Amino acid sequence: MKTGSPERWILPHLTIGIRGFETTVPLTEVVSAIFYRLKTGCQWRELPTKQFFTDKVLNWNTVFYHFNQWSKNGCWSKIWINILTENSHHLDLSSAEFDGSHTPAKNGGDAVGYQGRKACKTTNALFISDNQGVILGMSTPQEGQHHDLFEIQTLFDEICTMLKKAKINLDGLFLNADPGFDSVSFREACQKENIIPNVKANPRNSADKESELSPIGTTIFDEELYKDRSVIEHSNAWIDGFKALLVRFEFSVKNWIALHFIAFSVIFLRKINKKVKV
Repeated sequence: MKTGSPERWILPHLTIGIRGFETTVPLTEVVSAIFYRLKTGCQWRELPTKQFFTDKVLNWNTVFYHFNQWSKNGCWSKIWINILTENSHHLDLSSAEFDGSHTPAKNGGDAVGYQGRKACKTTNALFISDNQGVILGMSTPQEGQHHDLFEIQTLFDEICTMLKKAKINLDGLFLNADPGFDSVSFREACQKENIIPNVKANPRNSADKESELSPIGTTIFDEELYKDRSVIEHSNAWIDGFKALLVRFEFSVKNWIALHFIAFSVIFLRKINKKVKV
């Protein structure tokens, strides 16, 4: 069995039987069908289920039922936290990167709103990655009309809570962020976790006003450290490889988050396998 194999990291955490629900086919086959949907972006009803099941072929609705139940039970987030916990030595936390991302939403649903800059309805979420571009966590998505600083302290605390569950040490972590996060509220959120923000100045802000309001006092910006932020582009490219994440068709925000956790898991496990081979 490979170090980063789904059989080791994913299947043991999927609820079945008394704790969850019965399944009449191997879990590997159900998970493979879900992965196909994530990778190709096909509609659930268009899943070519015959190619995944050997004995008993499930219809698309049953595959979605399994995925939906595992989302409701929090299985996908537990899987991701466990992978992070057991493989944190593969992370590069010399610095971290923070960014927000809007995704067009075609079917409406939870946390969907019109975003003028994108000229469409979107969902906005915040992401944090290590210095290799490995995504570590994401916030609960918000309606697209909200900017990245909307409820920033609550959402940042949510991400940090997840990372602490994975036993990732945030104390003294250098965090790069673009000018959109140049605000007192974001710096306060970082200070609460003893994280050191390296935020490029937003020219639209008043430096004098910021200095008066900031509980941290004079801020320091490291241009060389900020150059590491380019790795977040690698993260975006890896995520874009999962076509179901390019455009949001999931009505439930819980299912939308679950698809991201699966993608994070696949990306990180692939990286682990490559390191082991080397």
